[in-house]
Amino acid sequence: MGEASGTRADTGAPGVGRVLVVIPTYNEADNVARIVARVRRAAPGVEILVADDNSPDGTGALAEALAGADGRVHVLHREGKQGLGAAYLAGFAWARERGFDAVVEMDADGSHAPEDLPALLSAARDADVVIGSRWTRGARVLNWPLRRLLLSRCGNLYTRLALGMPLSDATGGYRVYRLAALDCIDLESVCSQGYSFQVELSRLAHRSGARIVEVPITFAERERGSSKMSPLIVAEALWRITAWGVQDRRLALRRGLHGTASGQVRWP
Repeated sequence: MGEASGTRADTGAPGVGRVLVVIPTYNEADNVARIVARVRRAAPGVEILVADDNSPDGTGALAEALAGADGRVHVLHREGKQGLGAAYLAGFAWARERGFDAVVEMDADGSHAPEDLPALLSAARDADVVIGSRWTRGARVLNWPLRRLLLSRCGNLYTRLALGMPLSDATGGYRVYRLAALDCIDLESVCSQGYSFQVELSRLAHRSGARIVEVPITFAERERGSSKMSPLIVAEALWRITAWGVQDRRLALRRGLHGTASGQVRWP
C-alpha cells in the first residue's frame, strides 16, 4: 500500500494506543481524497482504512492511489453494496487482526469533522466508547433541513425512552471504540444497518458495562454527493428499537428488576 510517510514513533494517540479510522464509502469519489487529507492533518498519528463497497464511480481506485502515496492509508475492497453496519464490522475485524487498540467510525462525506477527532481521542483515554454527539451541550449542527433535525431529535428521544440509555445521541455515527470494549460485545449477533446499527452498538456497549462518554461535535450537512439516508433505514431503526425495548423490559420482568439492564455511562 505504499511506503510509510515518516517514522512510526508518533503512531497512535497518547493514552489510547494505535488508532484506525474506518471510513466506509460508496460512490464518494468527490469526497474521499478530501476527508483522508483532513484526517491526516487533524490526527497525524492515526491510520485510515477506506472500506469501499465496490463503488461504480471509482472511489476504490482513488482510495488505492491515496494508499499508494501514504503508508498510513489502507483500502478494504468489499463485494457490492453491503451497507454501513457490515462495512464497520469488517473494519473492526481488520483492526483486530492487525493489533490496533482503538477504532474510529467516521463518515466519508465530511459531516463528521476530522478537526474534532483529537477531542474524541482525548476523551478515549478514560473511556471505552466515545460518541461525538450532535445534541449535547456545546455541539453545533449546520445546514440541516428542519425535517432532518426533527427526525434526529425525535429518534434519539424515542431511543432514550425505549431503551433507557441516558445518551443524547445514540444514533450518532462519529465514534471511538476501544478494541477491548468491542471484544466484550457479541458482534456476530449484530445485523442492523444505518441508524439502528449505531443504536444497537450503543445498547450492547451499555449492557456490557462499558464506560461511555459523549463529546460535543460540529456536524455539517454534506456538500458533495447524495445522502444514503432513506425511509427504509428509518423504518428499520424504528421497529428494531421498539423490539429491543420490549425485549429488555421482558428480561427485566423475568429477573424481578425495575428498569433496563445495568450499565455505566459517564458524562464529560
